[in-house]
Amino acid sequence: MPPKKELRLRHMEQDRFFDFVGENDRYLFKADAPRYRFNVIGTGTIGQEHMRVTALEGRATVHGLFDTQPASVEVAKSVFRQHSEHDVHAYESLEAACMDSRADALLICTPNHTHLDVLKVAVKSGKPILLEKPMATTIEDAKAIAQIAKSYSSVIQVGLQYRYKATYSEALYEIMDRQSLGNVKTISMAEHRPPFLDKVDQWNKFSSKTGGTLVEKCCHYFDLMNIIAGSRPARVFATGSQAVNFTDFEKDGEHSDILDNAFVTIDYQNGVRGGFSLNMFSPSFYEELVVCGDEGRLKAFEDINTFQDNKLKTGIEILHGEAGISRTIVPQYVDFIERSGHSGATYVEHKIFVDMLDGKETDAADCAQGLLAVLVGVAAEMSVQSGEPVNVTDLITKHDLEALLL
Repeated sequence: MPPKKELRLRHMEQDRFFDFVGENDRYLFKADAPRYRFNVIGTGTIGQEHMRVTALEGRATVHGLFDTQPASVEVAKSVFRQHSEHDVHAYESLEAACMDSRADALLICTPNHTHLDVLKVAVKSGKPILLEKPMATTIEDAKAIAQIAKSYSSVIQVGLQYRYKATYSEALYEIMDRQSLGNVKTISMAEHRPPFLDKVDQWNKFSSKTGGTLVEKCCHYFDLMNIIAGSRPARVFATGSQAVNFTDFEKDGEHSDILDNAFVTIDYQNGVRGGFSLNMFSPSFYEELVVCGDEGRLKAFEDINTFQDNKLKTGIEILHGEAGISRTIVPQYVDFIERSGHSGATYVEHKIFVDMLDGKETDAADCAQGLLAVLVGVAAEMSVQSGEPVNVTDLITKHDLEALLL
């Protein structure tokens, strides 16, 4: 067995102070050559984040790009030069980007409503695919993608990467592995953040192209709640409105119609109850998870104050009272990982995707979990519109989803 290689110390490797150390003298600072080549489909904000993280993680490299907007491709290439010494190839068509034999895997980062059509082309390649969240904007499209995944010769990993944020990863470990709370009974999550950012054609301002805010933005949180509950959601009730953001915004004659605040309650089949609170006209970023079990309580938070130091602050508090030891934790990745995007979760998501390419077992989100997250979001949007609770079991039966959720 070869000796275990020491850490690369990349937080030092990237420091220009060490440029005097030549390539022949690099050991701790020496990166292995990339083994895989990715093609990125969609080069907007999240596509560029995936490019940046691919270069940072190091076991793969970005080979090529495709986007229907030439300006997006040129900007992405320019930004990528800050993270990698090699240039990337730009394709003239989606088919060419997917079918190029020089690429080992595909990253689909296009707008939500295009995922199914893009995936139908991508699967002709037989390559492993990382499909961004939400995997679709409607139950019908999510069902079609889950059906494709069932018979696909390779793997489709869904980009529900919030489960890999240091805060939530550590919370999941405490709840699921250590059983620190005993049997989970209630789950509460909250996200407070500024409005949706600008996108090409402003597609994220319209429910027809996002599935609605509770699908587009909140599928990450519903995924986490589903994992923690350890059960399938049975009923969803939600209230919400478009109170502040984009109330006077329109494009091509269509008025923005996305929610900017909501409260969602979820009853799970095993009796666990969940609540989610969303505010998208907050001046800064804050997330919170509170889970109560029959043996304790966990509170986890993530805070980025954009008006002060703009640094990520995290914490987990586990309380046991008289029954045991209580403690606090500050879960963090090293700084260069946390700064790479989504508090480091995208980096870990890539690490797990490459682990999968290496043939390792992973806990990556699959299309069944992606379908369930979309299902909760769609049910919540339906409930806001109707003012009535939505029976998720009825939706599963109506759309014939049972076999796809197993």
